[in-house]
Amino acid sequence: MNYQETVNWMFNQLPMYQHQGASAYKKDLTNTLLLTEYLGNPEKQIKCIHVAGTNGKGSTSHLLASVLQEAGYKVGLYTSPHLKDFRERIKINGIDISENFVCDFIEKHKAFFITNALSFFEMTVGLAFDYFAKEKIDIAIIEVGMGGRLDSTNIITPLVSIITNIGLDHTQFLGNTLESIATEKAGIIKPMIPVVIGEYTEETKPVFLAKAKECNSEIYFASNLIQEDYPSDLIGNYQVHNKKTVLQTIRVIQSQNEFKISEEAIKNGFLNVIKNTGLQGRWQQLKEFPTVICDTAHNKNGLQIVLKQIQNTTYNQLHIVLGFVNDKDLGEVLPLFPKNAIYYFCSPNILRGLDAKILEQKAAEFGLKGKVYNSVSEAYQNALQTAEKSDFIYIGGSTFVVAEIL
Repeated sequence: MNYQETVNWMFNQLPMYQHQGASAYKKDLTNTLLLTEYLGNPEKQIKCIHVAGTNGKGSTSHLLASVLQEAGYKVGLYTSPHLKDFRERIKINGIDISENFVCDFIEKHKAFFITNALSFFEMTVGLAFDYFAKEKIDIAIIEVGMGGRLDSTNIITPLVSIITNIGLDHTQFLGNTLESIATEKAGIIKPMIPVVIGEYTEETKPVFLAKAKECNSEIYFASNLIQEDYPSDLIGNYQVHNKKTVLQTIRVIQSQNEFKISEEAIKNGFLNVIKNTGLQGRWQQLKEFPTVICDTAHNKNGLQIVLKQIQNTTYNQLHIVLGFVNDKDLGEVLPLFPKNAIYYFCSPNILRGLDAKILEQKAAEFGLKGKVYNSVSEAYQNALQTAEKSDFIYIGGSTFVVAEIL
């Protein structure tokens, strides 16, 4: 199979949360452990940092990778989901894994995958660990897919674990209280391994403290400990929290004396995240006159911050290109959106895409008015044609909406 056929096979044959939602969620780590043992346990051959959290884990992972690259290390980066190409999930020093490596890995192990009914995510985690071990990286930043305790990445013993924050998302899997979600994410805390908490609430802090105590792990609350703020090319207001989380993590890594990271590497790492890692979709400006911003925020906590930043921006008229996946709690997120914007309702082109007509009807209940379009690109083009130079266009609601206009 060529690369496109290989990726299509991965997407179509196996459960994949990105496309299918709930049916792709696995209840334990048995398959992942089976796969990594079969591959010769590549995850035990690499040093890594493990990153979980409701929001900010992607930005935090890329910030960390950028700093470590600036410090001169060969850095693996595993994140999800991808925006345009599957290979974005697995990088070394900002360069995507090669098409050939992906094809060869699937071809070589396909019979094992089929026999053991491995999920898309389990295969991809195995691919990442195998690639990083073969390429002899110095360190890998491993982002959790969803949750933590039962996530396929949770077979590693990292140098440090990170939990960026806790919000209500994926409640059908992780529970519908902040405490239950915190418990799932705290599942990445390992015995004697330090953990950095980015943000906490009165509901989540006791969960983290209890798990850290149980594991005899040092715990650091970055929001209490870090005062300094370095400039970054990631300019969303929410990045201030992610930067504190990264700075605290680097302080922990420095104290372990395994990696030398200078203040200059930190400053340059923060300033060159996009160049070093290829991160996209975080308060990303696509045009000016009119200003066009896209952002992958897709749950209540993430959207609140982004919409507040829009509110604090100067413009004449606000245009919002909006689409969601079909398992989104619209009653929770739609009230956050301003009534004085013009809406361009659309559906991301995936199986889980919410029908734009349903979105229009639900939005009307919250006083949000606009038209329905057949695709994300059609909605975006209409917004561009309608907007004046002094207007502001925001594209969001789902990672998959953003992916279609990049």
